[in-house]
Amino acid sequence: MATLQGRMSRGHQYWYIVESRRVNGKPRPIVLAYLGKADDLLVRLQGIAENVKLKSYSHGAVAALLQIADEMDVCNIINRQIQSERQKSSAKPIRHNLTAGATFLLGAINRLCSPTSKRGFYDWAKTSSLEYLLRTNLSKVDSQHFWDLMDALPVNHIEFIEQELVKKAFELYSIDKGSLFFDTTNFFTYIHTTNERCAIAKRGRNKQKRNDLRQVGLALVVTQKDMMPLFHLTYEGNRHDSKVFNSIIEKLKERMMALKMDIGSHTVVFDRGNNSRENLDLLKEAGIHYVGALTPYQHKALTLEAIDHLALLKIGDQMWQVYRTKEVIWDEEQTVIVFISENLKAGQLGWIYQQIEKAEKPLRDIKEKAAKKPLTSKEKELAEDKVIVLLREKKLNELISFSWHEVGNDHFVFSYTIEEEKIKNLEETLGIRIIMTSRHEWETAKIMEAYHGQSHIEHSFKNMKNPYHLGIRPQFHWTDQKIKVHFFICVMGYLLATLLWKKAKEKAGFAGTLDNFLDRLNNIRLGSMLETDTGKRGAVKAIYKLEEMESDEKILAQALNLETYHTNRPKLSGVSVYTS
Repeated sequence: MATLQGRMSRGHQYWYIVESRRVNGKPRPIVLAYLGKADDLLVRLQGIAENVKLKSYSHGAVAALLQIADEMDVCNIINRQIQSERQKSSAKPIRHNLTAGATFLLGAINRLCSPTSKRGFYDWAKTSSLEYLLRTNLSKVDSQHFWDLMDALPVNHIEFIEQELVKKAFELYSIDKGSLFFDTTNFFTYIHTTNERCAIAKRGRNKQKRNDLRQVGLALVVTQKDMMPLFHLTYEGNRHDSKVFNSIIEKLKERMMALKMDIGSHTVVFDRGNNSRENLDLLKEAGIHYVGALTPYQHKALTLEAIDHLALLKIGDQMWQVYRTKEVIWDEEQTVIVFISENLKAGQLGWIYQQIEKAEKPLRDIKEKAAKKPLTSKEKELAEDKVIVLLREKKLNELISFSWHEVGNDHFVFSYTIEEEKIKNLEETLGIRIIMTSRHEWETAKIMEAYHGQSHIEHSFKNMKNPYHLGIRPQFHWTDQKIKVHFFICVMGYLLATLLWKKAKEKAGFAGTLDNFLDRLNNIRLGSMLETDTGKRGAVKAIYKLEEMESDEKILAQALNLETYHTNRPKLSGVSVYTS
């Protein structure tokens, strides 16, 4: 135990912190620190607040991501692919002592923690512990820095880098491959209409309702349990979903073979927008099993047959109305399941009543106007045209009927009726979902669970449109090459985030969403104490320590080895030199 001891020297008493230790078997006082005279010590204690500067940095997320990136050897995997191109170009893919791999990793970390533009990267980076952990100054990492190193990555190398990263993830982590979910989305851009140098950004049906802007599409395949991205494709914004799926089926098979996945034991799940005869033929040729959705409107006979044969089936804690059969669809026998989704039914019914409510006001106006002053034939004709257009736009032709009654002298009054009986009959056909699959041997519950797992990839896209974490936007690139590299950086970041999230769930029992997980990590902060008055000219003494954490944050820090990472600061491989 350390004690405070005083010693007299030349009439003055000096104080020391001393600890008793055994030397050659005998106890001896060992001086741990010299404190000086009492007056000097008092002055030092009274002035400590003025001599010390305190600052804290967002730490948990960047430290955890650097750690997992090192485990995955991210920088070297990227650098090796770029290095193979160096003989073809005199440009050296390294800027400000940072390799392309390290730069892309920094971009991915920025996207995960707090998405900014490339120009705004350093404004965010200096609020985090990145510079301290990497032992480097990032002030010169600006938009030009990113652009120069993004130029060094040919787009045809992206799929090989992604393949190596996924392969590494399979080697290091117990990834539950299970079913694979495929879907597409798009991201609007502000690329000008007259910009002819960008072929990938096209106008199309934008899923964020920005049809006035050019957009870029993203196709993604993720694993069932961990939502880990297995494959991605950046494509033209005006391509239909089914055409995109058609183009990646062979690529997906190649990816699965490269990862040594048994193609016959995995199942691809996709939504109805990706259906076509050609796509099913390609899946069959590739030997890939599937679970897909069908549009009830295109299979009315099957829908009517199912309504008369629905049976209750318990899946988990929920009861479903289900009908199972086999149908030949596009010349191929499919196991088909028709079921009622109560959530969908409630939503569709709510929409119908909402449309009826919106239509009633103009209909009432016409009725009241005609009641006060009957309409002439010409006025009747104009009003009837308005009613027909209104009902057609609201899709209420069969649910609202109207009529005109002549009241003499070629004048008419108006009335309308909401067909309650037809609405009641319509309710029986609402909420219907149809699933088809080549997995004839699967139980009905397993097929439905696989289809409902499609929501996993929808969550992935929701995360990528999150402005606070993981966001692909903002992106201000306007050449095809840079747009594709930018999307790759974002998907790579999403891959690292899902692996980190998986580790937290397994080691810390974390049960929150990925977004909530990143929030928790960002709340883990590293405090620095800089003592400017050390007695030596120009000397600054720095002490780094984690701030006090909430209990759940402390559990995460322990599980992810963050408590000592800032003291060890292991050097990240592939940051400033290329490996062979």
